[in-house]
Amino acid sequence: MAERILAVDDNPVNLKVVRATLIRAGYDVFTASNGLEALAILEEMVPDIILLDITMPDMDGYEVCRRLRAKPETAHVPVMMLTAHDSLDEKVKGFEAGADDYLTKPFQPAELQARIKVHLRRSAAIETPKQTEISKVISVFSLRGGVGVSSLVTNLACGLAGIWEKPVAIIDLSLTMGQAALLLNLPLRHTWLDLAGIPVNEIDYELLKDVMLTHDSGVSVLAAPRHVEEGEMVTAEMVTKVIKVLKHHFSYIVLDLPHDFRETTLAGLDVSDEIMALSAPDLASIRAMSELLETFKRLNYSENSSKLILNWVFERRGLAKKDIEGVLKRKIDFVIPFASEQMVQSINLGKPVWFTDPESDLGEVFEEIAYQISKKEDVQSKPENPSQAWLRLNPRGK
Repeated sequence: MAERILAVDDNPVNLKVVRATLIRAGYDVFTASNGLEALAILEEMVPDIILLDITMPDMDGYEVCRRLRAKPETAHVPVMMLTAHDSLDEKVKGFEAGADDYLTKPFQPAELQARIKVHLRRSAAIETPKQTEISKVISVFSLRGGVGVSSLVTNLACGLAGIWEKPVAIIDLSLTMGQAALLLNLPLRHTWLDLAGIPVNEIDYELLKDVMLTHDSGVSVLAAPRHVEEGEMVTAEMVTKVIKVLKHHFSYIVLDLPHDFRETTLAGLDVSDEIMALSAPDLASIRAMSELLETFKRLNYSENSSKLILNWVFERRGLAKKDIEGVLKRKIDFVIPFASEQMVQSINLGKPVWFTDPESDLGEVFEEIAYQISKKEDVQSKPENPSQAWLRLNPRGK
C-alpha cells in the first residue's frame, strides 16, 4: 500500500506541482488549500507525512502544526514545512511549533522526495501507539416499538466483544427512557446528561471514559438519561462528536436507536456503516418496515448498508417470511426464533442471552448474527489467541 501524503498550500500552482511530483513517485497524495481544510481532512484520515505551507489565510502553517501536535492521532506524524521564508527566526518558529523539517521554495523535486523518504523510514522505525484499526458503527433500528431493538443491541454487543475480544461500545440514542443499561443490569451512575452543558468541541475521550458504564462482558455503555425531559438536552451535534471520538478507541460501536427519525437518530444513521432494520412478523410491523426502507431511499442510504432482521416475538400466526419478502421486495437476512421465556428472563435479570448461555439455540443465533456483521478484516483473519466463541464459529480453526 502506497504511503499517504497530505500537501497543504494556498497556491494552486505549487499544490499541483507537488501533487504531480509525488504521484509520479508512487505516493497516494491528498491536498488542502488552507489550514482549516487540512484539519477537516485529518479528522477522517491520518497520513504518513504532512507537507505544510506556512503563509496561508485564516490559519497559518505554524498554528496548523501546533494543533496537529496537540492531538494524539497526529502528534507523531512527520511535518515538513515548505515555504519561501528562509530566515533563521522563521525556521526556529517552525521547529517550536512542532515541525520536523524545513524546505525552502523553490526546491528540486529530487530533494523533496529524498527528505520524504528519510522521514518515512524514521517514522516506520519508531514504534508509536497509532490507531490503525478502523471502527465499525452498527445501528439497530425499527419504526415500531416492542420488536426487540434493545435486546438485539445488547446481545450483538456482547457477542462481538466475546468473539473478537476487542473493545465494543453501546451508545443508547433512545433518549426517552432508553433501556440498554437496564438490560445489562447496570446502575445509571452516569448518562448522556453528564455531557449536557459541555461545549461540543471540549468533548474528548477522557471525558467520555468517565461517563460510560462498563459491563462484565467488557462492553462500554453510554446510557440514556434517567428522565424523559433530560433527553431533550442531547443534540445531533453532540451525537456526531461522541461517535467520532469513540471510533478512535472502539473496534465496534452499536447504536440503540429510537422508533423515529428525530435529528439525533439521523446523526447516528448518517455515520453508520451498517443498519440492522428489525421487524416482527405482523402487518403493523411490516408496514413500518416498508416506510423505513422508503425513507432510507429518500435519504440516499445505500441498500447494501442495511440488513433486515425478522424477530418472532410471538409464537404463531405470524406472516410467512416469503410473503414479507414479497411485500418489502427485499430478502430477510436473519431470523430470530420465538423464545419468549428465555427472552423475558433475560430482560428481567438484566443478563443478555448470549452472555449467560451462548451455546443455547437463541445464543447461537445472536452469535451467528454478530459474526456475520463483523468487519471483513476480522472475519478474514484468524485471531492470534482465538476466543471460545470464535472457535465455536470456526471449528476447523482449532
